[in-house]
Amino acid sequence: MHFIEVLRPAWPAATILAAAVLAAWLGPPLPETLSGLRTLAPYGALVAAAAVGAWFNRGRALVAAATLLAAFAVLSAIPSKGVYTAAAVLVPLNVLFAVAFPERGAPLAQSTRWLMLLFLEALLVFLLLRYWRLEALLDNPFLRSPPTPLLGRLVFGAAIAVAVARGWPAFTPIEVGIPAALAAFFIASEWVHAGGTFALFMTASGVILVVAVLHESHRMAFRDGLTGLPNRRALEEQLRALGGDYTIAMVDVDHFKSFNDTHGHDIGDQVLKLVAARLDEVEGGGRAFRYGGEEFTVLFPGHVLFDAMPHLEKVRASVEHYRMALRGEDRPASTKEGARQRTRSGGGLAVNADHTVSVTVSIGAAAPDKKHKSAAEVIKAADEALYRAKQGGRNRISR
Repeated sequence: MHFIEVLRPAWPAATILAAAVLAAWLGPPLPETLSGLRTLAPYGALVAAAAVGAWFNRGRALVAAATLLAAFAVLSAIPSKGVYTAAAVLVPLNVLFAVAFPERGAPLAQSTRWLMLLFLEALLVFLLLRYWRLEALLDNPFLRSPPTPLLGRLVFGAAIAVAVARGWPAFTPIEVGIPAALAAFFIASEWVHAGGTFALFMTASGVILVVAVLHESHRMAFRDGLTGLPNRRALEEQLRALGGDYTIAMVDVDHFKSFNDTHGHDIGDQVLKLVAARLDEVEGGGRAFRYGGEEFTVLFPGHVLFDAMPHLEKVRASVEHYRMALRGEDRPASTKEGARQRTRSGGGLAVNADHTVSVTVSIGAAAPDKKHKSAAEVIKAADEALYRAKQGGRNRISR
């Protein structure tokens, strides 16, 4: 995976954090008539983040937003050293627990348990501060604050490290947004006595979570879950914006059904991922999409058919020459049957003696002309060219 692709989901969160830093550094103080925004803006952003997380069934985002909202509410109501210390430790601790386990959505029962936990934490902090004298405990080097106590910094670091490890290397927007929101809260904690800066970064944490959930939902709507390529819906959006010259290529994995029947769907999924990865590296301005099943589309906006052909040939050869090791668990119990499968050639999906698979694809390409003027007509022409490639022996390009 390209480094730029790994970092792509981080740009929205990084932009929001950078804007907050610039606003805190260069922005003028709020006039007296707008001072209420210091309270309303964080509440609005964090409530919106919690609502969006619940609506889109994103449990981790909901937990992070609800925890940050509870911390801001308590700190606004009881701005004491003990409350600040508790918030600086419990917020990253809750997020650490949330990211340490797989995403399970935000069903009512689970969301209620998290809300009960937040209530019990707030009650415990209140009882400790109200009925026990904790001044000596708060002077402990691990809890001394402000700024953020050492224990809080350690938990912050652990939560961010676990969140990054959980998402690496194929980060989703939420897997970036949660540690970014936590980083915004850390900055807010460091400036807790500067009311405007504290409110600004609490607002930023909520906005980051809202954007992350919406970005993730958009990604799921327009990305294929198996291969990571843009899906057919994304292709249709691209086709609406086309104008002038372009080329469309339809790509199909040769003999995929027989391979799937022989080796199972798990290995078939590996093959689809392999083909998708090779197509995703197409040059010449091309962009690959998963069209459906074992069929893919490569779109070359602004390129005539003659210009696109060398790039299609290069990607076809890349697929053919790649050897993928089989990792399936459905190996045949019979040694004789295993030997027969390892030496079987399906004319496009061959399993070799070293238990690797060789994959080939057939490609049909077309561009708009007098007969095919609309994108739908060009796709139909590319499909017809793909049929000719298969009829001609597969593992080739036709136009």
